[in-house]
Amino acid sequence: MGASVSGRGRRGRRSVAEINVVPYIDVMLVLLIIFMVTAPMLQQGIEVETPKTASETLSSEKEPPVVVSVDKDGIFYLNIADNPNAAMQPEQIQARVAAYRQLNPGVPVLVKGDASVPYAKVIEAMALVKNAGVDKVGLVTESPPKGK
Repeated sequence: MGASVSGRGRRGRRSVAEINVVPYIDVMLVLLIIFMVTAPMLQQGIEVETPKTASETLSSEKEPPVVVSVDKDGIFYLNIADNPNAAMQPEQIQARVAAYRQLNPGVPVLVKGDASVPYAKVIEAMALVKNAGVDKVGLVTESPPKGK
């Protein structure tokens, strides 16, 4: 009778071969929150109030575009610089864009000017990019609000 009791005990204690997925779900939720918080911070260049106009959007490229920004005070910035939020001299921008385009010839180049900056400053930024050897230069604008 003792042997039959131990035999039943072995059959009753089966190991569970299931994966506990709760830790994986926790990790995925933490990663989701991290991506949601950091995504708005990945905006290229400095904060500029661009003009509102209806235009076509740039097709998505493999590499992000080079963006020359002109703020409301007419100061130039470059998103591929060591510090994208630091002001740069026009000669530095021209040299950096030329060097970057030699390494990445297909990357698009955009000029992003503040709506309140004098038109001459935006043209100056475009001339810098053209002098750096860029054939096509795009301008960054925002779409007007719906219903206007």
